[in-house]
Amino acid sequence: MSFFPKVVKFFDLFSQQNMLLVDSTSTLNDLFSDYTGISEKCGKIARNETAGDDVSREISKALALTFITPIDREDIHAVNLAQEDALNSIRAISTRIGLYHFTQVKPGARDLIKQLLLMHQEISKMIEGLKTRKGSEEHALKVKEMMIHADMLLLLSMGEIYENQPEGSGDFMDLIKWSHIYDRIEEALAKAEILANVTEGVSLKNA
Repeated sequence: MSFFPKVVKFFDLFSQQNMLLVDSTSTLNDLFSDYTGISEKCGKIARNETAGDDVSREISKALALTFITPIDREDIHAVNLAQEDALNSIRAISTRIGLYHFTQVKPGARDLIKQLLLMHQEISKMIEGLKTRKGSEEHALKVKEMMIHADMLLLLSMGEIYENQPEGSGDFMDLIKWSHIYDRIEEALAKAEILANVTEGVSLKNA
C-alpha cells in the first residue's frame, strides 16, 4: 500500500465525458437531418448516456478519495454535474423522437438541433482549455451569440406549430407531441448554456 494516492487525471475524465456529449449531440443532429435509422441512432445516444453516467460516477468517486485536486473541488463537481445534465437532456430528446414515430422532422426542430451541436462544439473547446488554463472568453461569447439565435429560432418554430389550428384528433396529437419535443430542445439549450457558464467561470477562476 502506498502512502501517496494515485494522481487522478480529472481533466482527462472531463474530456471523456465531453466526447460522449458531443458525439450524442452529433448523432442527434444526424437523426434530425436524415430521419432514418431512428432506433440505431437513439440506441447510440442511450449507450453514450450510460457511458457518461459511468464517467460521472468515476469523477465523483475520485473526488471523494483525492486529497489534492488540480482545481477546487466545487469546480470539479460543478463541471461534472453540468456535463451530466447536458448529456441527459440530449437523451431526453432522442427518447421522445423514438417514441412518437413522426413521419418527418419539422425544419425548425432540425435547425435548432444544428444550433445545439454548434454550441456544444464550441463548449468542447472550453472544456479542453481547462487543462491548459487557456482563456475561454472568446468561445463563451460565441456560445452566448448562438444561444440568442437559438432563442429566436425556438420562438419561430413554436409559433409555426400553433399557427395552423388542428383539424382532427390526429393533428391535435401531433401538435402536442411536437410541443413536447420543443420543450425538451429548449431544456437542452438551457443545459448547454449552463455548461458554458460553469466552464467559463472555472476557467476565469483558474486562469
